Amino acid sequence: MNRIQNKLKEDKKILSIYFSAGFPNLNDTKSLIESLEKNNVDIIEIGLPFSDPLADGPTIQASSTEALKNGMTTEILFNQIKDIRETVTIPLIIMGYFNPIMQFGVENFLKKCQETGIDGLIVPDLPLEIYLSEYKQLFESYSVAMIFLITPQTSVERIRLIDHNSNTFIYMVSSSSVTGSRDSFDKDQLEYFERIAAMNLRNPQIIGFGISNKITFQQATKHQKGTIIGSSFIQFIANNPISNIDSFIQNLL
Repeated sequence: MNRIQNKLKEDKKILSIYFSAGFPNLNDTKSLIESLEKNNVDIIEIGLPFSDPLADGPTIQASSTEALKNGMTTEILFNQIKDIRETVTIPLIIMGYFNPIMQFGVENFLKKCQETGIDGLIVPDLPLEIYLSEYKQLFESYSVAMIFLITPQTSVERIRLIDHNSNTFIYMVSSSSVTGSRDSFDKDQLEYFERIAAMNLRNPQIIGFGISNKITFQQATKHQKGTIIGSSFIQFIANNPISNIDSFIQNLL
């Protein structure tokens, strides 16, 4: 059983934090990971910056652009986290687009994930069918979990298919828009959360896109296992030192 599965079995709501590697400064990655674990974050998603992040809102796009300007590359990221398992025990996931992974070499990328202790990947533009036909065996051979996304428009049949081919959690996108913070979820979104919960899926769901405060955290975790917070955290670290992360977390829980 991997670190993600073990974490999901804990009797608590999961808080996952996303940030772009190399932002706000190139060498902040390791310090951010260590600080987030010390402040009781459950899972960390490390964003691999890309020049054309289609699913990301303006805040994450800007942080990704800044990280690339800072000089962040896939090779540098793996070098920065090569010893991360000496200080950090919680699950680590890389979220990125398929183009940089292909450029690095899919097998080489997975090998580096295994070597550095990365537990899973979220690749929004890698379709389930392509993963199953071309990459599933490779992912499994390096013990790297693939985490798939669903949206309010995803059909019941496809959700079931994703559930069948997942072994950690399902990333549940809260809306059809790009990432970004909001103060609360609307009626349609809350009904969507209830609808997915009623499906009694095999894998727990963690909701991303739009969580930024206690209200949205509580709304998102009423029926689902946890939340993923990105844009509001990136805004916070852009304006506050890493040593103040505790205040950001306290305002959520």
